Parts: sequence; C-alpha cells; structure tokens
Amino acid sequence: MKSPLTFLWVIGVLAVIAVPFTTPSIQLLFNFAMAKGLAVLGVTVLLRAGQVSFGHALYFGIAAYAGAFLMASMPAADFFVVLIVGVIGAILAGLFVGLFVVRYRGIFFGMLNLAFSMIFWSILEKFYHYTGGADGIRFERPTVLGQVLTHGQFELMLYYSVVVLMVALGWFTQRWFASPIGQLFQTIKTNETRLEYLGISPRRALLSGYLLSAALCGVGGVMMGMAQGVVTPEYVWWVRSAEMVFIAVLGGAGSVHGAFLGALIYEVVRTYASVYAGDIWQMILGGFLLIIILFAPGGLIGILESLFRRGSGKEGARK
Repeated sequence: MKSPLTFLWVIGVLAVIAVPFTTPSIQLLFNFAMAKGLAVLGVTVLLRAGQVSFGHALYFGIAAYAGAFLMASMPAADFFVVLIVGVIGAILAGLFVGLFVVRYRGIFFGMLNLAFSMIFWSILEKFYHYTGGADGIRFERPTVLGQVLTHGQFELMLYYSVVVLMVALGWFTQRWFASPIGQLFQTIKTNETRLEYLGISPRRALLSGYLLSAALCGVGGVMMGMAQGVVTPEYVWWVRSAEMVFIAVLGGAGSVHGAFLGALIYEVVRTYASVYAGDIWQMILGGFLLIIILFAPGGLIGILESLFRRGSGKEGARK
C-alpha cells in the first residue's frame, strides 16, 4: 500500500514542479496552497498529540509581519535573511505562548491559543501608525543572493522555494514523528500519565512539538506574505486559524501529506466556488467538510489509503 502512495506523491510533486511551464495561470494559486500547507503542517503536528489550536495563525502573522518590517527598514535585505528572521520571530513567540499553554489540554489549550492570537490582532489594528491598521503594510520584494530580480523572475524563484520547503519540511516532520522525542510527543495523546511515571515531563514534550508547529506556521506566513506582497491583520484573525484546522481535518488529521493535499483542494474549491457560486461558496466548503467528517473521518488521505488497500486486496484475491 505504501509503495503506490509513495509513487503517487512523487508524481504529484513532479506535476507541481511543472505548473509554471504547463499552466502558468494557476502558478499563484499553487503558491498560496503550498504556503498555506506549510502552516497547516504546524497545526497537524499538534493534532498528533491530540491538541487543537484555534489561534495558530498568530505565528503565521508574526512571521509575515517580521519579514515585512525587516524589508521596510532594510530594503536590500536578502530573501533568506527575511525568511530566517520571520521564522525566528515565530519561534520566539511560540516559546513565550507555549510556556503558558502547554499546561492545559483540550478546549482550554485551544482557547488560550485563540486568546493570544486575538490580542495580537488587536495590537495590529490599533497601532496603525506602525502596522498600517486594517490596510496592513507592503511586503517589498527582497533581493536573492544580492541580485535584484524582476517580478517574473522573483515569482518563479519564490514558487520553487516553496516547493523545496514543502518537500524538505514535510520529510523532516515525518522523521521527527518517528524520532524518540516525536514518539514521546505523540504519547501525550494516548497515555500522558505513562510519561509521568517514566519521569518524563509531558509539558516539555508538548513544548518541543509546539515550537516546531510555530516554526512551520512561520515559514508559511513569510512565504505567503512574499507571494501576496502585503501583510494585513487578517493573517492572525481567528478565521485564518479555523481555516488551518479545517484544512488539516479535510486532508487527514495528523497526516503530513494531508496538510498539503487538503490545502490544495481547499484553495481550488474556494477559488472556483467563489467565482461560479459567489453567494454560497462558504456553504459548498462547509458541505464538503461535513461529507468528509461523516463518511471519511480519515480525510482525503484516508480515502486514498482505503482505495489502495482495496486495490491490493483484490490483487491478492486474484492470485
């Protein structure tokens, strides 16, 4: 079962790589989907521990604003420097918030994250002299290794940078889940008391995963800000956080591949539904999620795994 799925992912990545040359009209759509998928991957990390965050857009927005502020103060800043600064900002914020929220579980964990996110949203809205208020601030185009690229060149470089980050961070997250610390992290969902009996602090285990999730959201936020060219308080609004949870469930809760597949399907459905059914596109998305929850609780990844399992079962029966 794993072999056909692996082959399918390879084909999918190759198809994504070919988009700028085969169908350039949807290049930006795919760019948004992959950047959002990186942020959803951060939410997926927490789902592995059985925790749902309703405020993880906080790190998405902090990283984007950190990058935008850096470009405003240093117009010649390099792409990689902007990315690193944005991620560091998300990690530092994750450490500050994480020290509070890792003490709680369930709904309290989710609502505390939401509270911190809304506090930051209020700051962005009120301090409009620095943040631009509801209008946000421009995210100027950075240089790349000291070179000033044209708009088209930068868009192509940005696209393939997101592809590389998607593959690299997806692989890293899978390896982290399989590592000893990742196994301890996932034990929080199944038997947290056992960790305490072993002399291991569940809070520290959860904090390690929380920082990883903040970093992943930060990467997605910086890449989204660069792609859109503007950063607004909407980046940290609670709807953005709910959207991430929506996509994580749609793709398959706890699935690394599902984070990106769900983000792609979400962006495609949202974009075309809003064009052809502008008044009811939210209802279409809601209905789509309802069907997944009722008939495929494993998400889109669960559907694919089920199809391959049935296919391999039929082949085995024939033999």
